[in-house]
Amino acid sequence: MRDFKKFVVWQLSHSLVLNIYQVTKNFPKEEIFGLTSQIRRSFASISYNISEGAGRVSEKEFANFINIALGSSNEAENQLLLAKDLGYISQDDFEILNNDLILIKKQLVSLRNKLIK
Repeated sequence: MRDFKKFVVWQLSHSLVLNIYQVTKNFPKEEIFGLTSQIRRSFASISYNISEGAGRVSEKEFANFINIALGSSNEAENQLLLAKDLGYISQDDFEILNNDLILIKKQLVSLRNKLIK
């Protein structure tokens, strides 16, 4: 069994989730069950799927969970754009978070490609 905490992509995604929780504390209260909840869940889903996949026996199964994490990262990117466009986060915060997300997506693709070889 693989230790998911040793994967740099998991470490980065976990750190990004912590940052998302901090940023979303400032979202309007009426968004608590809307965008605040959704954006937190989509960003958290990235690290959740990496950790769940790492516990699977086969590399094919692990790769499938990495694909799911990639899907979650696309959902998270869309929600991040929405938060910026609604004025809930600044352009500077958006760029920092989005750059971190792009790095994670690249690492997920790289990991998936290694697993399916």
